[in-house]
Amino acid sequence: MSGTGVGLSIFGVLLVLLALRIPIGITMFVCGAGGYLYLMNGEIQILLSSLKSLAFARLSNYDLVVIPLFLLMGQFATHGGLSRMLFHFVSAFLGHRKGGVAMAAIGACAGFGAICGSSLATAATMGQVALPELRRYGYSGALSTGALAAGGTLGIMIPPSVPLVIYAILTQESIGKLFMAAVLPGIIAMIGYMVVVQIVVHLNPAAGPAGPRVPWPERLKSLLQVLPVLLVFVVVIVGIYGGWANPTEAASIGAAACGLLALFSGNMNFERLKQSLLGTAQATAMIYLVLLGADMLNTALALSQMPAELAAWVKSSGFPPLLVMAVILIVYILLGCVMDALAMILLTIPIFYPMVMGLDFWGMSQTDKSIWFGILALMVVEIGLVHPPVGMNVYIINRLAGNVPLVETFKGVIPFLISDLLRITLLVFFPIISLYLVHAFGS
Repeated sequence: MSGTGVGLSIFGVLLVLLALRIPIGITMFVCGAGGYLYLMNGEIQILLSSLKSLAFARLSNYDLVVIPLFLLMGQFATHGGLSRMLFHFVSAFLGHRKGGVAMAAIGACAGFGAICGSSLATAATMGQVALPELRRYGYSGALSTGALAAGGTLGIMIPPSVPLVIYAILTQESIGKLFMAAVLPGIIAMIGYMVVVQIVVHLNPAAGPAGPRVPWPERLKSLLQVLPVLLVFVVVIVGIYGGWANPTEAASIGAAACGLLALFSGNMNFERLKQSLLGTAQATAMIYLVLLGADMLNTALALSQMPAELAAWVKSSGFPPLLVMAVILIVYILLGCVMDALAMILLTIPIFYPMVMGLDFWGMSQTDKSIWFGILALMVVEIGLVHPPVGMNVYIINRLAGNVPLVETFKGVIPFLISDLLRITLLVFFPIISLYLVHAFGS
């Protein structure tokens, strides 16, 4: 069997195991080890030797320290009550408009994503804060749950973002540049979701009644409460990109700052501190297991030469680059039906990245193309969190809502998915949206 045939067989087995609900980290490891053994003619000693060096090389990578630090930062924000402050701040300025409380929930998701880096954590945390308010003001179940499920995706779109860190490590790209490139698309995503809310309440005013107007003194008070949170975001992102601190140092500062903010706000006690540390440890262990599985799989795929052969075939095929990109994005949307964001990034980047880098998109440099594709991949991966039939954010919010049928939640998400598709199309044809800040502050 040819190398490409072995690679395709590995993927076939992998999809079957995923359909059987075997955890993605274990699935990738088993398929990778099996493919490696086949290509090495069953030499188990070679596999064991490779495993030893593979695990050491991955777990001794200094860059990976940034992952548990960003996770700890998000845990402190979650258990320290920072999400509630953000929601009250945005609601104070928007809640008196039709659909304003739903827009406030989306804005708070964006703000929380700036200190969290996890979509599921953003959706779960903001759902607990915003759903009671949305229910109190009589918002429809579809709009309430749809807005929060879609808003939760801003947790990985607004930097810092764990999937972007993984992408940077896999492609040897700058974490700071990727974070900076995600800012404008993240803001556009937030605005797009708010526009969707406005369209929904214009067509059905009963879906999102206006709340009471908050006096200006209370608005200013809520602004003062969230200023430290905004400062943390600025210090982390600007610190990394400006060269004042490397990603690990900036993540350490951010985690410490969020911990202190939670402590001084009076929301952090010993029990919540323990929950934060345990949550960070569990999430880190899960991510590292998936990383080790992906390393084993990618080693087998590299040995089979499938990624290089596919990249060479695509380059010589004469297919228009935009057609290739469209197919890649569609594959991501389909994969979102069976796996989570992190697994998709780890599984596909070693295959798709060489293809994209070998094609010409409007004469972009290799660095610009790498950053642009990273943001595109992140945006399409986030769609998998809300589109049927999986949509983890949808299930989390629907479970929190309790009395809203799952079908209603999926119906509520559809307008936001249309917004996502329009945004992705915009970014495909106008790469400058993601590259503008990188060029502006990099010159």
